[in-house]
Amino acid sequence: MTADLQQCRQNMVEQQVRPCDVLDERVLNALQQIPRDAYVPARYRNLAYADTAIPLNEREVMMHPLLEGRILQLLNIQPEDNVLEIGTGSGYLTACLASLACHVESYEIDPQLAEQAKATLQAQGVFNIDIIVGDGLQSTPVNKKYDVIVLTGSVSELPDYFLQALNRNGRLFMVDGNAPSMQAHIIQHSGDDDCSDTVVFETVLPRLVNGEKPAQFVF
Repeated sequence: MTADLQQCRQNMVEQQVRPCDVLDERVLNALQQIPRDAYVPARYRNLAYADTAIPLNEREVMMHPLLEGRILQLLNIQPEDNVLEIGTGSGYLTACLASLACHVESYEIDPQLAEQAKATLQAQGVFNIDIIVGDGLQSTPVNKKYDVIVLTGSVSELPDYFLQALNRNGRLFMVDGNAPSMQAHIIQHSGDDDCSDTVVFETVLPRLVNGEKPAQFVF
């Protein structure tokens, strides 16, 4: 890593993320230590630490660094947690999740992105992960439980089975609504099949593939 990249990474943490009340030192350390530039498409590498979303293909983007930091802090990930991520994308957020958790299972619907992310994560020595090619909104195992679930794109409606897949005290991050005013939620399983839903901020995220509720036909 060059001194310039190290400085850019430090600037990202100290000038973009920390000033917006992302103060969890574990999260800040993850953002400081994981080389975001390694996960950015080569033609956008000069934007790796900029306050911007970076295109991955015609649909998917890497989030702003601040949004990634806020998500990681809100989820309060513990070393023993098992995480489900819907939308691997570049694999950068996957790496951040893996640095904080015990294990990450990540679904990516685009085979090329999944293969690139898997190769990058392996090259970076991140092995407590499983990258699965498939539509995580449709093929998530219904009999598995997770401590943390992250949807990295927006949905018009959260499928019920994600709530059923949360362990007691499990946390889920999602974004719903329509641009330009979407809402980010933290949903927490509080036991006895009850979940609390807290709107934590407004943002804009592209839809996950198949994240749009089918239109209702009126006859």
